Amino acid sequence: MTIRVLLADDDALLRAGVEVVLAAADDIEVVDQAADGLQAVERCRSLTPDVVLMDVRMPGVDGIEATRRIVAAGVPTRVLVLSTFRHDEYVWGALRAGASGFLLKRASPERLVDAVRTVAAGDTLLDPSVTRDLVEHFVRQSPVGPAAAAAGRLSGLTSREIQVLCLVAEGYSNEEIADLLGIAESTTKTHVKRTLAKIGARDRAQAVVFAYRAGLVAP
Repeated sequence: MTIRVLLADDDALLRAGVEVVLAAADDIEVVDQAADGLQAVERCRSLTPDVVLMDVRMPGVDGIEATRRIVAAGVPTRVLVLSTFRHDEYVWGALRAGASGFLLKRASPERLVDAVRTVAAGDTLLDPSVTRDLVEHFVRQSPVGPAAAAAGRLSGLTSREIQVLCLVAEGYSNEEIADLLGIAESTTKTHVKRTLAKIGARDRAQAVVFAYRAGLVAP
């Protein structure tokens, strides 16, 4: 199936460049563009694209507020925030608003295409460069014995699930994990789903925090 994408950014040149990158993928189609957050919300309601690539800093309604409105409208569109900046308030704001992913604009074309596919498939994706900030923020919220608290849930994982959890914590997508482990992507999705359920994580962001607390990976 073709993934229908809306581009929302006030930089027309950047939108044109991203469209060229996405158009090279056989399974992705850019259905429209928006120059600000308000246009993005309106076009998501009328076109219901699978994914909207959302800039943060735009005139009028910014990307975070636009994300909040799209999620509140109940449309099936998933939001992948694409930003130049990795400031904490942007990352937290996007995730709290309901974004399914956060990627920096300096990402490679291949990484961007993979991110669109990942988010369209229902997964959460975080740029690896913001992972440390995410971990430090959440670990500060529960300073009492985080490693000990995580150890009990960690014992319920299989060796393969621990492998998958480590790779998720390092920012790899399902497709990349499948390639690294030599397994099918559908099998990877099953491992990720079971792992999140066992450790009590709502999404990949919480799984990242768990992995760091448990000492599986280090910043």
